Amino acid sequence: MRISQNAYPAAIAELSALFTGIKVESQNELNEFNEQMQVRLNKIPQLREAGFHPYADRFHKTHSLDSALKLDDGAAGVRVAGRVLSLRYFGKLAFGHLYDVNGQLQFALQKNELAEQFTHFKNLVDIGDFIGVEGEMITTKTGEKSINVKSFTFLSKTLRPLPEKFHGMTDPELCLRRRYLDIIMSDESRERFKTRTKIIRTIRNFLDENDFTEIDTPVLTNKATGALARPFVTHNNALDIDVFLRIAPETYLKRAIAGGFDRVYEFARSFRNEGVDASHLPDFTLLEFYAAYWNYEDNMDFTEKLMKHLLQTVNGGLKLTYDGTDIDFSGDWPRVSFRDLILKDCGIDIDKFTTKESLQNELNRLDIKFETDVNVAKAGRGTLIDLLYKKVSRPALVNPVFITHHPLDLSPLARSNDANPAVVDRFQLVVNGWEVINAYSELVDPIDQAARFRQQADARKLGDTETMDVDNDFLLCMEYGMPPISGWGMGIDRIIALLTNASTLRDVVLFPLLRPESN
Repeated sequence: MRISQNAYPAAIAELSALFTGIKVESQNELNEFNEQMQVRLNKIPQLREAGFHPYADRFHKTHSLDSALKLDDGAAGVRVAGRVLSLRYFGKLAFGHLYDVNGQLQFALQKNELAEQFTHFKNLVDIGDFIGVEGEMITTKTGEKSINVKSFTFLSKTLRPLPEKFHGMTDPELCLRRRYLDIIMSDESRERFKTRTKIIRTIRNFLDENDFTEIDTPVLTNKATGALARPFVTHNNALDIDVFLRIAPETYLKRAIAGGFDRVYEFARSFRNEGVDASHLPDFTLLEFYAAYWNYEDNMDFTEKLMKHLLQTVNGGLKLTYDGTDIDFSGDWPRVSFRDLILKDCGIDIDKFTTKESLQNELNRLDIKFETDVNVAKAGRGTLIDLLYKKVSRPALVNPVFITHHPLDLSPLARSNDANPAVVDRFQLVVNGWEVINAYSELVDPIDQAARFRQQADARKLGDTETMDVDNDFLLCMEYGMPPISGWGMGIDRIIALLTNASTLRDVVLFPLLRPESN
């Protein structure tokens, strides 16, 4: 419903009352902010009186801002649009910059060419507003490529001033809550999210070029399977059943392999109801792929090629610095077994402790304790081994390394090693203490899988929440037959953080989950 001209004073007063909760340093700053808000609100009816719609429906562009910058001087009829990011007036001349995520373009306004429109612009347009302009490309005396404006169209009035004048964007939490402002104000943030897009595109292209097919799998599932993690539970009203937000797309991607797809992948939004820290988020982007007729060694070879291609394409080389730490991705990446790594780092040979009780006694003897929200007293042997690895080994790993041959307890969906059935044909790629890829020779034996599901169910009954539920529908699929398969999952957010030198995963997610702001 359009507000009539006569109703604007009341509407403005009502809107002004809604704009509270601004972070400011002083009452004077708050008063100044409110005054600017009021000035902008008052300009809405003034725009209508001048013949402009304060919130236009469209504007036809001939060029984006970055493509206009590439035009030769004299190019006429150029139409561009964006947010006004700066304004400077010099009598009958004005300069400013239009902004979008790909760049900025200077515009020049001359009163002798625009006549009344120049006055309207000066009186009604504020920094932050969206406008469209038409004009001719020039280069100013200072050497800056610009558009000499012949006419302008008002597109959208901004009610709040951009933050720089009042409190900037120095508050890290505010950058997360108001990411749209962070992108406008921070070159680093803007480039990081553009790099995120490039990373995902590069990986997708590499997989496509290697005969993988991208597919979609369900987000709401009947079983929380595909990884050892605590799920989010919700209720489907139409079916009157409890369902889980997927913790991984694994079992559905394998169903596609059983159906005849040779190689499949998915960039899957996944959800785990666990701790939040610099390297963990409750909802995150997980890339998983599966290739028929590969084993885990084929997969390691392919993974190293993919990762080196990604680094060369995005970073231009195989070395990078993350938070002051130099990481070298060149050369052949080492491959070390889970047992050998833990033995080297703390002297415990996990193969000699075949029960949870014996392993716990050894941990007690060495006074090794875990800082975790996992109930260690109720955890199984596999969970204890995983906690031990994360405490004594993983933090020390900087350059890329493949960790292989995990204990069977930790890998309910991986294939047992032919030479040693107590371990599985699995690897993890660890970089700078972060597990960025987890991969298996997949278990395709339905009898073995059923037995492992039962073991997981028994551990769950004893209180180990870090276990996987029995998935009978997936077992049914396996009974119809699967080829040899190897696949993996990659934490996309972790890879992006490493490649963009972001201190936490929240810095590489546009809109991370946060607690609501208090009123």
